[in-house]
Amino acid sequence: MTSQTAYKDRNFIAVIGDEDSVTGLLLAGIGHVEGAKKNFLVVDSKETFIEFTKRKDIAIVLINQHIAEDIRQLVDDHDQAFPTVLEIPSKDHQYDPEKDSVLKRVQRLFGE
Repeated sequence: MTSQTAYKDRNFIAVIGDEDSVTGLLLAGIGHVEGAKKNFLVVDSKETFIEFTKRKDIAIVLINQHIAEDIRQLVDDHDQAFPTVLEIPSKDHQYDPEKDSVLKRVQRLFGE
């Protein structure tokens, strides 16, 4: 099985965020509901993060940075290429690049 074939079913972007972030992204068209299964949740629970990172239909997990801080160890320990976890800013919390797990990995890769 080629790597492209292995990831062909990853069609969705998931969001874990505050109400404003989730609403904005839903208005942009990322929402998907199939029965009780959704790709978005206004919540800050680690169970949701674990569920989204195990799903085979999700390619990217967007998470507000202030929520990622609450489950920082889980976010930092996630080392799979898919789903990719990206920390995003929120309206009420300033984005801090020093806390971003992806930027930390890039800096380690380049020895910075």
